[in-house]
Amino acid sequence: MTKILIPLFLVTLNLNVSYAQDDVLWKFQTNDKIYSSPIIDGDILFIGSGDNSLYAIDKNTGKKVWTFETGGAIHSTPLMLDNLIYFGSADGSLYALDKNNGNLVWKFDSEGEKMYDIWDYYLSSPSGEEETIYWGSGDGYLYAINSKIGQLNWKFQTNGIVHATPIIYNNNIYVGSFDGVFYCVNKENGTLVWKFKTVGSTYFPKGEIQKAALVKDEVVYFGSRDYNIYALDAKTGTGRWNMKQPRGWIIATPIEYKDNLYFGTSDAHIFYSMKKVDGIVNWTIPVNMRVYGTALAYNDNIYFGTFDGKVKGIDYLTGHKNWEFQTEQSKLNYYNVFNKEGEFKEGFELYGRDFRKSEELILSLGSILSSPVIDNGIIYFGSSDGIVYAITL
Repeated sequence: MTKILIPLFLVTLNLNVSYAQDDVLWKFQTNDKIYSSPIIDGDILFIGSGDNSLYAIDKNTGKKVWTFETGGAIHSTPLMLDNLIYFGSADGSLYALDKNNGNLVWKFDSEGEKMYDIWDYYLSSPSGEEETIYWGSGDGYLYAINSKIGQLNWKFQTNGIVHATPIIYNNNIYVGSFDGVFYCVNKENGTLVWKFKTVGSTYFPKGEIQKAALVKDEVVYFGSRDYNIYALDAKTGTGRWNMKQPRGWIIATPIEYKDNLYFGTSDAHIFYSMKKVDGIVNWTIPVNMRVYGTALAYNDNIYFGTFDGKVKGIDYLTGHKNWEFQTEQSKLNYYNVFNKEGEFKEGFELYGRDFRKSEELILSLGSILSSPVIDNGIIYFGSSDGIVYAITL
């Protein structure tokens, strides 16, 4: 049984933390868990839910503007391009809607969606520019689709599920697959430029790549289920550096802020700051649960959500916690998972015989897998309690 210990000095230094429970601007309830992240366009927030629907919500009031229902869960973060909003669904299709009224413009069908395992929480989120949308699918393909009419331009086959978001950089598309290979593909014709195979590990030999990479200053950064974070040359795919975290997957896409990388880990329950040039660790802080969502930098704080139902704001230089919000479901159900010392409670096994039940208990905490966005001093995110939150910072 794994135990999570919180050092006493981290508890006693929280005197200056701003707790945001009274700063909730609004909450919007959907009918199932939310893992995808919101985007904001003007006064409207768009977000998908496990209830098969994409929602357009007034960002100021939390009132529904329109909703569009698909045939599967929407754990894909939307993309706004011109006047259309694009997103993927677990029904295996990519949708393009009129952003003003939610009317369907076109739908593109893949060869079928699938889920790798119970920790495969996200679908690929589309990326796009000019007249092309790039999107991955559980059928193993990376697709390039005409953004106006939904017609296929080309497709590139990997040997695994593609739930990572494709990243456009210069003339290429960068994406990882559950086959443990990271691909660089020419964006015009879908031909392979280079590929990189992750190292793998004893229990996860494929080294599956689950989420998007960060591509910055000619370097590609991404994490893997083989416990590594990798930095590759964007032009050649050769390694710059890698760091192995011996106790957990690295699912979260790293962010770059002031020449440092920031990301959380899975079962190591650690949040990292490291130098992007060489991977040297600046500092780490413990967290009580996994971090899958991408962090966000704002006013010299780094904001990120955790599976225990909390969003934290920490100082980018020191990791000191300055702000925290806890969902109501987390407060209500916290001691079903943890004891008062912050350890897993007696009898709770994260990966025991009934690991599916354990996972449901964790998700009952209002887990934050959604990556937050901040607009005009308001932070917005979704939760596994099915709620979209808007909180004043």
